[in-house]
Amino acid sequence: MMPRAETRRMKLILANPRGFCAGVYMAIDVVDQLLDICPDETICVYHEIVHNRHVVERFIRRGVKFVESIKEVPNGAIVVFSAHGVSPAIRALAKAKNLTAIDATCPLVTKVHAEAIRYARKGYQIFLVGHADHQEIVGTRGEAPEAIQIVQSPDDIPNLVVRDPSKLAYLTQTTLSLDDARKVIDALKVAFPQIKDPPSEDICYATTNRQTAVRAIAPNVDLVLVVGSSNSSNSLRLTEISENRGTPARLIDDKSELREEWFTNVESVLVTAGASAPEDLVKDLVLHLIEHYGAEIEQHDVYREEVEFGLPGTLKELMRKRGIDPAGRRIRMDLRADFEEWLTSRGIPMKVVDLTVGATN
Repeated sequence: MMPRAETRRMKLILANPRGFCAGVYMAIDVVDQLLDICPDETICVYHEIVHNRHVVERFIRRGVKFVESIKEVPNGAIVVFSAHGVSPAIRALAKAKNLTAIDATCPLVTKVHAEAIRYARKGYQIFLVGHADHQEIVGTRGEAPEAIQIVQSPDDIPNLVVRDPSKLAYLTQTTLSLDDARKVIDALKVAFPQIKDPPSEDICYATTNRQTAVRAIAPNVDLVLVVGSSNSSNSLRLTEISENRGTPARLIDDKSELREEWFTNVESVLVTAGASAPEDLVKDLVLHLIEHYGAEIEQHDVYREEVEFGLPGTLKELMRKRGIDPAGRRIRMDLRADFEEWLTSRGIPMKVVDLTVGATN
């Protein structure tokens, strides 16, 4: 596809990694497989499967029902717990209604739940760093509500109730900005020098990688476009990181939200996507920028993510009950290879810049 004659050329840099993380990819794949396995059954998802409008609307068109209460799910039906996780109380409600519960919780969120349970059993008070109304925080807090207090900013610290300063621990929401989390964590450590760190990093590696890519590339461009929905915590963090680095950023659900005035005197654009944004939305945006601005594509590889993992145990159990052998079924994700294949199929050239650790250019 060639640019119109009157358009100027633009350097379009694509951040790698971007878009779907492994946990989101798994959650979406779980619902896809359920639609294939159980075509005539009602499939409900508790809360949005991921925080992306397009993903949710596509599933609704295929018959998936999204609910905000377990009471909305018919007795004995299938319910999927979203990537953000749920509290034990929600699991108990599902069991009481004899629901077939399929757990699509991100494995890293499950890890944070397990850490909360362990600390609470040992008598620790837990400071949970994150956004109080985010579904992940709601679910994690539900594991040990009497032991957990939410800390959204350093301003919350003076109001924390502490029984024993030697028995404190902190955990974090997996989708936080590293910068924002560090401010709160540093303030907690000043206030409570004996506070324990999580056994391992809570912030998702994919969230970290996408933030690191924006932090590295944003200062070298005129504008950053983040594909993602406004209720996506990690997408919002990407725009904030860019602006903190001095480069204006726009969060868009898709190419329809672009505005011509954003591109005045703009010669270079970085495109990335939140961890819940489908790659086809990025592809549509790329084609639009090529058509309207003669964009020449570079992909800057900061990290390379090639992920493969097994199906959730609850899905495998359901498959066996339906006479389907789950053996050998895996979930695979390799965004870079898929994107390069797509470009090749359209005859679109792309330069790859290797910014990974140890790379020389």
